[in-house]
Amino acid sequence: MRRIAIIGAILENPGESQRDFNALVSQYRGLVKGRMGIPFDEEDTAVIALTLQGELDDINALTGKLGSLPRVTVKTAISLRDAKA
Repeated sequence: MRRIAIIGAILENPGESQRDFNALVSQYRGLVKGRMGIPFDEEDTAVIALTLQGELDDINALTGKLGSLPRVTVKTAISLRDAKA
């Protein structure tokens, strides 16, 4: 089932977590349709939003891997209907 999804991520201390975060996103680059990142330098935090389209299992796999990174919090919203291929 192909779905559209958004992953919202908060990276605390991004200097330590951003490299691993970016490496994982790169592994799933075929899913990524858009990316927006906003640094909050004063708080040593970054917020990243990923817009995805792909198989539900792949979206869930990426979400799980990103959420397992230290100092990274993720939330995902996934469309209810199948996306057109």
